[in-house]
Amino acid sequence: MSTITRDQIKARLDAGEPTVLVEALPARYYEAEHLPGAINIPHGEISARAARELPDKDATIVLYCASTDCQNSRIATEFLRGAGYRNALEYVEGKADWKEAGYPMEGRPL
Repeated sequence: MSTITRDQIKARLDAGEPTVLVEALPARYYEAEHLPGAINIPHGEISARAARELPDKDATIVLYCASTDCQNSRIATEFLRGAGYRNALEYVEGKADWKEAGYPMEGRPL
């Protein structure tokens, strides 16, 4: 499986490189806080929503969840890669790692 690091994501965003961020957690966690510009597709809904919400199978798509202990992003990334998404990447460390670096978040904290 292909992965991407926090610094690689930040560099892509800072450079304006097209990157689709997808939070694979349930909506309530996404609404509380998420990476800037991320969309929410919970891992259990990825098969039903991917074709509609992620139509470009060549796009760089970064999937993440809460932390290294969370498997939602792994499950979603494996699904997308199996469905022909060539640049689906997992950000294994997820939101906890992003926040640890002091990078900005969006949302309405609980």
